[in-house]
Amino acid sequence: MKDQASKLLSSLFTDQRVMTVSELTENIKNLLEAEFFTVYLQGEISNFKNHSSGHWYFTLKDHESQIRGVFFRQWNRLMRFEPENGLEVRVRGRLTVYQPRGEYQIVIETMEPVGVGALQLAFEQQVRKFSDEGLFDEARKRKLPFFPRRIAIITSPVGAALRDMLQILERRNRAVDVLIVPVRVQGTDAGREIAEGIRLVNQYSSRSSAPVDLIITGRGGGSMEDLWAFNEERVVRAIYESEIPVISAVGHETDFTISDFVADRRAPTPSAAAEIAAPEQSDLIGRVETLGNKACRALNYFLLSRRSHLRRLIDSSGFSDAAERVMSLSRFKHELETRSEAALKENLNRVNLLFLDAVRRLAATDYKAPLAVRANRLESVDSRLVQSLLKTVEGRRHQLALKAGKLDMLSPLAVLGRGYAIVRDQHGRLVARAASVQSGQPLTIRFADGEVDCNAD
Repeated sequence: MKDQASKLLSSLFTDQRVMTVSELTENIKNLLEAEFFTVYLQGEISNFKNHSSGHWYFTLKDHESQIRGVFFRQWNRLMRFEPENGLEVRVRGRLTVYQPRGEYQIVIETMEPVGVGALQLAFEQQVRKFSDEGLFDEARKRKLPFFPRRIAIITSPVGAALRDMLQILERRNRAVDVLIVPVRVQGTDAGREIAEGIRLVNQYSSRSSAPVDLIITGRGGGSMEDLWAFNEERVVRAIYESEIPVISAVGHETDFTISDFVADRRAPTPSAAAEIAAPEQSDLIGRVETLGNKACRALNYFLLSRRSHLRRLIDSSGFSDAAERVMSLSRFKHELETRSEAALKENLNRVNLLFLDAVRRLAATDYKAPLAVRANRLESVDSRLVQSLLKTVEGRRHQLALKAGKLDMLSPLAVLGRGYAIVRDQHGRLVARAASVQSGQPLTIRFADGEVDCNAD
């Protein structure tokens, strides 16, 4: 019986071609991709992973089954929202087999949330993200300038919003300069152009002698899709990083964008932004007149109060006593001046008389005889002094000659002149005894007229 079963199994494998696992997986992959080229699925996302390559990997499941899904970067980069676990979505894709693991999966091409629009979901995700980062904090928002001298408007150059803002600014205050930065406000590159426009205005303002005081960015109304450029992260961050205060004026009064939340001020419409930005010229004139009137009244009140206070001081007893004291001191000063002037004149007259008397006495005195006597005495003293100096010099010269003779007698050179000699060794030391000299030792002999080098024998 066993032999028959073995023969039967052997015949079965002999009649059929045996496939490898890879061949089977390849056949299944081809069948699935041909049969399920386009598949629409709805399910809940779980195990979502945003890979560093940009691909999205997750599991799509319902209450009974699940399937693996992959959303490659070249497709998901067009999405405005990011999937998250627990989100119910509807997808379109194609079935395939991941051959290394032999698992079938769906390669997704489009995705949209169920129950809420994709744009609305992306909007809510962005709002939560930026709110957590603190970009909407009221504490960081700046007060708009009361009277901006230069306003930059970043919007479409052909839109009705720009015309409305320019008309209102011209009507309200012609002293305001307007710098128009043309950008696209709708479409794929609109967000990039708006963000670059905001940064460009900040760079220009930092280098210009006439800086920009205020930025208005926005556009007219439209659908959420039309206004989406003002929800993009690069626009939101450009507004947040702007050194110049920004007014966001996007759409109609019921339209809200993320730019409205991060801007220093939200205007319900572009026209309202122009109203907010530029003060009415007549209002300014009226305010200046009102302030001028208030200043005049305040100044008049101050002068009247100071005058009244001065009058009270003048009428007070203390001021009267002080005034009397000042008058008394003034009279005393005048008296001192008069007395000083009289005393000075008297002193000058007395000194003048003394000077004249001295001049007369000097003119009557003869100085020639006393001067002659003193001149004779001076000549006698000079003669005696010269004789004394000559005698002293002669005595000192005689003493010097005697000492020079003694010194010459004691000089070694004089001794050498009488036939003596001085012997020194090679080190320059004096040789006083013959016993201290060795045979062949170099010696130097000094005579009166020179030196001779020799060796001892």
